[in-house]
Amino acid sequence: MSSPGCSHTFTEARMPRKPVTWYIATPADGIIEMSRQAGTPVNLATNVGQVVDHPKPCVNLWFDESRFSYFRMVKRVGEALEDTGISPLTWPVRLWSVEPLGETGNWSPRHYPYRLLSHQIRVIEEVDAHLALGPCGRDVLNVIQHEIPAHATRWAADWDADPEGMRMRRRDWEQHGGPACGSGRWADSLAMSVSHNRRESAAHTWIEHLARRAVAQALADSDASMTAYCYAYSRATGHAVAAQHHNRFGAYVLDALRGVGLDSPVPAAVA
Repeated sequence: MSSPGCSHTFTEARMPRKPVTWYIATPADGIIEMSRQAGTPVNLATNVGQVVDHPKPCVNLWFDESRFSYFRMVKRVGEALEDTGISPLTWPVRLWSVEPLGETGNWSPRHYPYRLLSHQIRVIEEVDAHLALGPCGRDVLNVIQHEIPAHATRWAADWDADPEGMRMRRRDWEQHGGPACGSGRWADSLAMSVSHNRRESAAHTWIEHLARRAVAQALADSDASMTAYCYAYSRATGHAVAAQHHNRFGAYVLDALRGVGLDSPVPAAVA
């Protein structure tokens, strides 16, 4: 039996750390957009498996001495679409897994803990781009590419058929919601906060832009009013963001984002 004064050596079993995956997003042609804008295009699609040196690295680390002074990558895939230089925000994009080589840095580890800067990378492989829109990225794209175009005309028509009535209904939904769901404004704020906390702020921004773009395309040949466009935009972004957070929220939040009560016919007045 060991005495109280005896010392023992304990070996703590530690799980091996999971390797960090770093991501860079590009337009469909595989060229880093900022490198194109700087006149020194770097094509990741033609360099899979290869080491790529920055064509004109900054001398002072890590200052923006040109439009493209270093490679920018993120380890949180939901932020891969942040600060890409891609404009307008369109789909499809391409997503690449890369390995930083040589000296690396960061503008501010406190404010950008998920970002890394380097002057040399190895392009590992292309990965599914929908991951940049969050874990439910495929569902988000389905909503944007199929559901929103199918609904946009009806949303605009509902508004233009009774602008004042729809304005009142929308205001009531934004402020009060319904018996089975929260208010639209509260749900939108909650979704934005969760996107930030989950490091999906860039995904959230792109999802909203892509949803509005889908509405604009669907209504391009219509005579919908500007306020009808605005209403359709708000409905579309709500549907798309609900798809982004489908596995995180219940119906009380998701239905508030979608504004489900706004699609119900107005009850007939009692004589």
